[in-house]
Amino acid sequence: MITSLTRINELAKKEREVGLTQGEWVEQIALREDYLREIRGQVRNSLSGVTILDPDGNDVTPEKLRAARK
Repeated sequence: MITSLTRINELAKKEREVGLTQGEWVEQIALREDYLREIRGQVRNSLSGVTILDPDGNDVTPEKLRAARK
């Protein structure tokens, strides 16, 4: 699990209930950016291992994806 997710959720709850200080607001933005960067990296890693086959079983993986594997 992504470790910053707990803190992101704590700040989101506090924001709904009482509001955030300027420092907490800046922290929340930074944590969210880090979280999204990590998720995007996980998706890229997952997709880089994908091979696309047509109904005849021929590899039709786009060249851009093949190049990203290397």
